Amino acid sequence: MKWFFSWWNSQKNSNSKALKKYLIVGLGNIGSEYDRTRHNIGFDALNAMAKDKELTFEEGRYGAMTKLKFKGRLLLLHKPSTYMNNSGKAVRYWANKENIPFENILIITDDLNLPFGTLRLKTKGSDGGHNGLKDIQAQLNTVQYPRLRFGIHSEQKNPNTVDFVLGKWTNEEEKLLPERYNKIGDLILSFVTQGAQITMNQFNGK
Repeated sequence: MKWFFSWWNSQKNSNSKALKKYLIVGLGNIGSEYDRTRHNIGFDALNAMAKDKELTFEEGRYGAMTKLKFKGRLLLLHKPSTYMNNSGKAVRYWANKENIPFENILIITDDLNLPFGTLRLKTKGSDGGHNGLKDIQAQLNTVQYPRLRFGIHSEQKNPNTVDFVLGKWTNEEEKLLPERYNKIGDLILSFVTQGAQITMNQFNGK
C-alpha cells in the first residue's frame, strides 16, 4: 500500500501545480489592408501585450497563438485567422482542445456605441449587432462568456458605416492608443487573477 499512497500524493502535488487556463481572444481580420483599423482593436491589443511581455506569436490552427504564464495562470493569447464573421470557429476549437470553461474565455472586440477608448467588461450579453460576437454565440451556443468591448465611437464622424469601422485610426487616436493598450493589458491580468466582478469595478468606463 505504500506505493499507492506515494503515487496518490504525487498526483495531488502535480495537480496542485497545474496552471489554471484562460483563452484570451482578440478579434480582427487578417491581411495588411486591415492593419491598424478600428475593427482590429482585438489584434492590436494582444500584439501590444505580447510585445510588452516579450512574447512571439506563432501560426497554428485557426490563427496565431502565444502563451503567457502569470501567477499560476496560463493565458493563451489567440488571434483568429478565420476573419471576423467566422471568429466562433476558432474560439470553439481552442476552448474544446484546451478544456477551457466559458467563464475563462475573454473576447476583445470593438464597439461602435461606446466613446473612443472606453473599456467595458461584461460576463454575458447579446452580440449587439457585432458579427464576430454573433458567430461566437452561435458556435458556443451561449451568451454566457466574458467579452471586453473597446469604444471606437467618434463625435466628429458618423460611425454607423462599414467604412468607418474598417477605417484607420486618426492621428489623434493613434497617440492615445498606447496608453489604452496598457490599460487593456492590466485589465486582462486582473481578470485572470481577481475575477470578472472585481475587474469590472476597477476598469469599466475607465
